[in-house]
Order: sequence, then C-alpha cells, then structure tokens
Amino acid sequence: MEISGIISAIVIGIVIGVLGRLVVPGRQRIGVLWTILVGIVAALIGSAIAAGLDVGDTDGVDWIEWLIQIGLAAVGVAALDRAKARR
Repeated sequence: MEISGIISAIVIGIVIGVLGRLVVPGRQRIGVLWTILVGIVAALIGSAIAAGLDVGDTDGVDWIEWLIQIGLAAVGVAALDRAKARR
C-alpha cells in the first residue's frame, strides 16, 4: 500500500467512523480517536468485503461498498461502546 492509499484510508475512515457513530442510537461513551480508528478498520475491511463480492469497483458511486463500510463502523462503535460500559 502506498502513502496515498494510507492517507485516503485515514480520511475515508474518519468519515465512515462518524457516519457509523451517527447510525448507532443513543449516546456513545467512546472518544473521537476510537471512533476514527473504528472507521479506518471498517473502511479497510468493508473494501475487502466489497471486492470479494465484486461490487467494489462500479462505474458510478460505490454505494454498496459505502453501506458495507458504514454498517461495519456502526457495529464496531456499538461493540466498543458496550465493552467500555462493562468496565
């Protein structure tokens, strides 16, 4: 992975993390940095899943890939929030 790919993964991860956090109802007890990290991981995993399903590269906007990434970010934010609530 080149440096431009890493930078774009971070930027996309920030957006995905924030969108995933907005999808989860209620107040989350995790910080912004955790949200960004969850978003970056969700973006990378979501891209891999979309590529595996052969929906990663379409002619227009990759809506299915975005939905997969946002869904993964929402699950990640909810799981991390639940883990923090147990402590």
